[in-house]
Amino acid sequence: MNPKRKSRIYLAVFLLVAVSGTTAALMLALEQNINMFYPPAEVVDGTAPTDRTIRAGGMVKEDSVARDNDSLAVAFTITDYKGADFVVSYSGILPDLFREGQGIIVQGQLGEDGVFAAREVLAKHDENYMPPELMDLAADIEGSKGV
Repeated sequence: MNPKRKSRIYLAVFLLVAVSGTTAALMLALEQNINMFYPPAEVVDGTAPTDRTIRAGGMVKEDSVARDNDSLAVAFTITDYKGADFVVSYSGILPDLFREGQGIIVQGQLGEDGVFAAREVLAKHDENYMPPELMDLAADIEGSKGV
């Protein structure tokens, strides 16, 4: 075989192995950082893993919020209104939009006992949400249209 052709084959094989190795390492790193989302039904039935960080979401069940008087700890229940409920424990400041009956997403780890230990709580708002700072401006615009 021609030495020039032989060196090109070695170079092509080396590049193929290098690209494959880099792709495999990248996929492995990304897989460890992906936070999968699980609805309440999958958290309750055991589909959600207990050994890694996940996201779960649903509605805060009415009359389920229990706050600790001496700390920022709070426990509440997330439901899908179809019979799947699970308890969330969180210690920290809750978002301003957090309230019973509100849709939320929690990020954390599901314990073996079924209690979700949240590290982050995100409250969702509907498509009609308007920041309080802009409400007065919107009212002024609506008022000027009617005149």
